[in-house]
Amino acid sequence: MATKVVMEALSPTMEEGRLVKWLKNEGDAVKSGDVLAEVETDKAVMELVARGDGVIRKLLASEGDSSAVGTLLAVIATPDEDIEAIVGGAAPAKPPATPEKTETAEEQAGEATPVPDKPDKPDDEASAPPEEKVEKAQPAPAQPPLPPRGSGFGVASAAAAPVAKDAAPEGRQRSSPLARRLASEQGVELSQVRGSGPGGRIIRRDIEEAAKAGARPAAAKEAAKAPPRFISREGDFQDIQLTQIRKTIARRLTESIGPIPTFYLTAEWDAERASEMRAQLKELGDDYKISFNDIVIKAVAQALSDHPEVNAHWMGDRIRHFNRVHVAMAVATDAGLITPVIFDADRKPIGQIASEAKQLAGLARARKLTPEQYTGSTFSVSNLGMFGIEHFTAIINPPEAGILAVGGVEPKAVVIDGQVVVRQRMRVTMSCDHRVVDGAVGAKFLLSVKRYFENPLLLVI
Repeated sequence: MATKVVMEALSPTMEEGRLVKWLKNEGDAVKSGDVLAEVETDKAVMELVARGDGVIRKLLASEGDSSAVGTLLAVIATPDEDIEAIVGGAAPAKPPATPEKTETAEEQAGEATPVPDKPDKPDDEASAPPEEKVEKAQPAPAQPPLPPRGSGFGVASAAAAPVAKDAAPEGRQRSSPLARRLASEQGVELSQVRGSGPGGRIIRRDIEEAAKAGARPAAAKEAAKAPPRFISREGDFQDIQLTQIRKTIARRLTESIGPIPTFYLTAEWDAERASEMRAQLKELGDDYKISFNDIVIKAVAQALSDHPEVNAHWMGDRIRHFNRVHVAMAVATDAGLITPVIFDADRKPIGQIASEAKQLAGLARARKLTPEQYTGSTFSVSNLGMFGIEHFTAIINPPEAGILAVGGVEPKAVVIDGQVVVRQRMRVTMSCDHRVVDGAVGAKFLLSVKRYFENPLLLVI
């Protein structure tokens, strides 16, 4: 029986997708679960998989085409099956370029190309993983279970992981679907991992151990892989087609800045102790390196725990207060802004927040975030300090009740105890939805964030 390949809703807010690349050609044999194409959603580039076995009989969409969810893209059937009733008068798509190397059926079914890491950005950037069924991957929960409260910096020590010394006969190793997904999320190089599953198959445990040991490709590879956006200097003008993420940004911001009654609270904080703590931790090694943004995220999370009336969503006919704190951080990508989420940030030590933030930022810039990693936030933080911005206002991400805009840290002359001294200072502005947060409520919340930020030892005990 023929199987229709349609544009699927690959993210919770996806209405249409753009076909980036066909990974299969007409005439190729496929099995259920094989990756057929790469699709650009409103948030990331994701995989479109086959939902049946057979042969690719017809490709009905061309690379670069945008299609609404539910649109027929291709047909999978047996070689002799009549598909005219399904295809109808649809024009065939342009066939994708023939790959230089054709993988065997076993390679196609058992492997995926690993995702390299992005190069490190300046440590103050708002950057910022966050079963054992071998054969079937389970989707990650949108809100992970609560981790225990802990103290200290919380950096996990690296453990020895099995690393492959010899390549598999075909140059790649077989891996479970779950292992491939985890490797993509954590930036693990599959070719460097020795599988402990049946027949040397790579499974979840192998990926987790490899991630701890740092079995990752050179960070610069990902930068070379993703070409920069190019704007031509020829002619009077150039029209650039909107990406799916840029369309979503435009729609969401229109929904926010228009109907939401927003007011702003601006304050200047002392960053001297935060600077001293960062410097002391940096002396201990790269494993203890944190940014000002990591400290801000942790301080915001603790304050949200103290002020649940701000940790809320406007639901139209009601206000929803959350008992768990999930902080989204704004990450700039070539395609636009995206906000991956650090779940239960109030219950995680700064070291873990710093590690997750760096990893999520890399996935965001590589367009490899999964929907579970960028949905479910209860509050957002946007930091432009690394660009030399002293002060700005951020637009609320509905249905959240607020967002904190963070400027850069710089030395300023201030009066303390009647004396003029030079201190590290930072300006912040909170945008508040007045339907949820009143002025006094927002001011008290901001005072709590200030207390934690200016006394960062409160965040590590």
